[in-house]
Amino acid sequence: MQKFPNAYVITGSIASGKSTVVNLLKERGFSVIDADSIAHEQLEICKGEIVEVFGEQILDEIGKIERKKLGAIVFNEPKKLKNLEQILHPKIKAEIFFKASQLERLEQVYFVDIPLFFEKKERYSEFKNVAVIYAPKELLLSRLMSRNALSLEDAKARVELQMDIEQKRKMAKFVIDNSNDRENLELELEKFLKQICAIS
Repeated sequence: MQKFPNAYVITGSIASGKSTVVNLLKERGFSVIDADSIAHEQLEICKGEIVEVFGEQILDEIGKIERKKLGAIVFNEPKKLKNLEQILHPKIKAEIFFKASQLERLEQVYFVDIPLFFEKKERYSEFKNVAVIYAPKELLLSRLMSRNALSLEDAKARVELQMDIEQKRKMAKFVIDNSNDRENLELELEKFLKQICAIS
């Protein structure tokens, strides 16, 4: 039996419009479990352990973990990134599953926002329903360049850190196309919601 039959994972690629879709779902009254905000909470909860591994240089002046400083360390050293993931990921996963178990009791469709779902698929294999927010790579690059004021090189480096969007598209059960404007995205989302609310 499927563990979380009412859960639908929302994933995508950097700049594919995932946050926009998640906000639209919240506006429509759906519950959304946000993996990123759980990760931020866990970063503070596990502060002691993280400081032990990475040193006090990652703290800001009021003693909170400064994510930019931590990011600069782990993105340049894969081994350190692994260390950080070993501390955080079991706790993040446990919290996501705890929230999902609570929402399952309501027997209504809900969403789980996991940006790197396919990259970490073995960790979240209990979730079977996956929707990818899709936009072709050229569009991701141009959006990222304008949104974050990046050069093409920098934008490419960020997009290529993740699994290719075309591959994600093939692996997902549902595709919400965001290669057009916002109005079109809303229509795509309505189509998707009709589809899944008819299923469940």
